[in-house]
Amino acid sequence: MSSTSERNGAGAGKNGIPAGKPVSTGQQILDKGAQMLQSFKPINQMSQHACTFALYSQDMSRQIETHHFITRLNQDFLQAAVYDSDDSDARLIGIEYIVSDATFEKLPPDEQKLWHSHAYEIKSGLWIHPRMPEMIVTPELKNLAKTYGKFWCTWQTDRGDKLPLGPPSLMMSPQAEGEGVVNHELVTKRDEKYKMSKEDLVKSRIEIPEPEWINPMADYWRQHKKCFGVDVESTKMKIETDYSIYS
Repeated sequence: MSSTSERNGAGAGKNGIPAGKPVSTGQQILDKGAQMLQSFKPINQMSQHACTFALYSQDMSRQIETHHFITRLNQDFLQAAVYDSDDSDARLIGIEYIVSDATFEKLPPDEQKLWHSHAYEIKSGLWIHPRMPEMIVTPELKNLAKTYGKFWCTWQTDRGDKLPLGPPSLMMSPQAEGEGVVNHELVTKRDEKYKMSKEDLVKSRIEIPEPEWINPMADYWRQHKKCFGVDVESTKMKIETDYSIYS
């Protein structure tokens, strides 16, 4: 019988990093040179760091702290690289796309089912911008409260995977009741790390208005108790041949 580390793809390295050889001196020099000479324009456009929590749609008892490094492409669309921490050795575990309510309303109903609302995350103090004063981020929080997100997790580190294995998992946002309530210990750990209080955040955000309308197609599981999973299956490859080259 294979060991857990073998089933998960690799042994554990330091701080959960996949096991592997230390970075060589030559590689370090190459990386430093690349940093000096190459352009990193997409990465340099990341202008926000948000910390919140996410739940696996197929098993909402599995809950994780997530760190979103966000780029705003326009007023109605943001994209985020999602990591498991904000440390220098953080693992990239997924991506989230965030759209305004106006954009969300234009999506087909079957697509809307894959998205979650953000209003509760914002109002409840679960969504934070670490180390940023609330007074400064309040205008952005007001905007985010009216948005919807689609978050695919590509690396399930919480179950011990040492490499990104299998298909992506659709993630859901925290809710005020039922299966969507975030584990108190997760929130306490986050608050202690950033020296803040969720309860104080709730009070400071009392003036942030609730959206007048949250489309019921979002957070689809709440009404229908159904989730959406991704399976990998073998399929015949489509190959087109240009026979004109043989004439």
